[in-house]
Amino acid sequence: MIDTVAKPQTKVKTKTERPRLHKVILVNDDFTPREFVVTVLKAEFRMTEDQAHKVMITAHRRGVCVVAVFTKDVAETKATRATDAGRAKGYRWCHRISGTRANA
Repeated sequence: MIDTVAKPQTKVKTKTERPRLHKVILVNDDFTPREFVVTVLKAEFRMTEDQAHKVMITAHRRGVCVVAVFTKDVAETKATRATDAGRAKGYRWCHRISGTRANA
Protein backbone atom coordinates (compact mmCIF):
# COMPACT_ATOMS: atom_id res chain seq x y z
CA MET A 1 0.00 0.00 0.00
CA ILE A 2 1.27 3.46 -0.91
CA ASP A 3 1.07 6.20 1.68
CA THR A 4 0.29 9.60 0.18
CA VAL A 5 0.78 12.79 2.05
CA ALA A 6 -1.52 15.63 1.12
CA LYS A 7 0.05 19.04 1.45
CA PRO A 8 -2.33 21.74 2.61
CA GLN A 9 -2.71 24.54 0.13
CA THR A 10 -2.04 27.97 1.53
CA LYS A 11 -3.85 30.98 0.27
CA VAL A 12 -1.99 34.25 0.23
CA LYS A 13 -4.20 37.14 1.11
CA THR A 14 -2.84 40.49 0.05
CA LYS A 15 -3.92 43.36 2.18
CA THR A 16 -4.04 46.70 0.41
CA GLU A 17 -2.63 49.46 2.54
CA ARG A 18 -4.49 52.75 2.69
CA PRO A 19 -2.60 55.67 1.19
CA ARG A 20 -0.96 58.05 3.61
CA LEU A 21 -2.93 61.24 4.14
CA HIS A 22 -1.57 64.78 4.05
CA LYS A 23 -2.95 67.98 5.57
CA VAL A 24 -3.31 71.12 3.49
CA ILE A 25 -2.39 73.98 5.82
CA LEU A 26 -3.34 77.61 5.25
CA VAL A 27 -0.63 80.00 6.43
CA ASN A 28 -1.82 83.46 7.49
CA ASP A 29 -0.28 86.63 6.17
CA ASP A 30 -1.10 90.30 6.70
CA PHE A 31 -1.47 91.16 3.02
CA THR A 32 -4.09 88.87 1.48
CA PRO A 33 -7.65 90.24 1.82
CA ARG A 34 -10.02 88.07 3.82
CA GLU A 35 -12.66 88.12 1.08
CA PHE A 36 -10.15 86.73 -1.42
CA VAL A 37 -9.16 83.92 0.98
CA VAL A 38 -12.80 82.95 1.43
CA THR A 39 -13.39 83.02 -2.33
CA VAL A 40 -10.46 80.69 -3.05
CA LEU A 41 -11.37 78.31 -0.21
CA LYS A 42 -14.89 78.05 -1.59
CA ALA A 43 -13.69 77.48 -5.16
CA GLU A 44 -10.71 75.17 -4.62
CA PHE A 45 -11.79 73.25 -1.53
CA ARG A 46 -15.57 73.33 -2.19
CA MET A 47 -16.40 74.89 1.15
CA THR A 48 -19.55 76.73 2.04
CA GLU A 49 -19.33 80.43 2.86
CA ASP A 50 -19.49 79.65 6.61
CA GLN A 51 -16.84 76.91 6.46
CA ALA A 52 -14.46 79.09 4.45
CA HIS A 53 -14.99 82.02 6.83
CA LYS A 54 -14.26 79.83 9.89
CA VAL A 55 -11.06 78.47 8.32
CA MET A 56 -9.93 81.97 7.37
CA ILE A 57 -10.61 83.36 10.88
CA THR A 58 -8.83 80.41 12.53
CA ALA A 59 -5.76 80.97 10.33
CA HIS A 60 -5.91 84.69 11.11
CA ARG A 61 -6.04 84.14 14.87
CA ARG A 62 -3.63 81.19 15.18
CA GLY A 63 -1.31 81.81 12.25
CA VAL A 64 -2.14 78.53 10.50
CA CYS A 65 -5.17 76.32 9.97
CA VAL A 66 -5.71 72.85 8.50
CA VAL A 67 -7.93 73.32 5.48
CA ALA A 68 -8.46 69.67 4.53
CA VAL A 69 -6.85 66.22 4.49
CA PHE A 70 -6.19 64.38 1.21
CA THR A 71 -3.88 61.85 -0.38
CA LYS A 72 -0.49 63.31 -1.28
CA ASP A 73 -1.21 63.98 -4.97
CA VAL A 74 -4.54 65.69 -4.30
CA ALA A 75 -3.11 67.71 -1.39
CA GLU A 76 -0.18 68.94 -3.49
CA THR A 77 -2.45 69.86 -6.40
CA LYS A 78 -4.95 71.77 -4.28
CA ALA A 79 -2.26 73.57 -2.27
CA THR A 80 -0.44 74.58 -5.45
CA ARG A 81 -3.59 75.77 -7.19
CA ALA A 82 -4.71 77.82 -4.18
CA THR A 83 -1.25 79.37 -3.74
CA ASP A 84 -1.00 80.12 -7.47
CA ALA A 85 -4.41 81.83 -7.39
CA GLY A 86 -3.09 84.20 -4.71
CA ARG A 87 0.17 84.85 -6.49
CA ALA A 88 -1.69 85.59 -9.74
CA LYS A 89 -3.39 88.44 -7.88
CA GLY A 90 -0.08 89.61 -6.42
CA TYR A 91 -0.53 88.23 -2.89
CA ARG A 92 2.09 86.33 -0.89
CA TRP A 93 -0.52 83.83 0.19
CA CYS A 94 0.80 80.35 0.96
CA HIS A 95 -0.45 76.82 1.56
CA ARG A 96 1.71 73.98 2.86
CA ILE A 97 1.16 70.25 3.04
CA SER A 98 2.13 68.05 5.94
CA GLY A 99 2.10 64.25 6.15
CA THR A 100 0.00 62.57 8.80
CA ARG A 101 -0.50 59.05 10.06
CA ALA A 102 -4.17 59.67 10.79
CA ASN A 103 -5.69 57.30 8.25
CA ALA A 104 -9.32 57.32 9.20
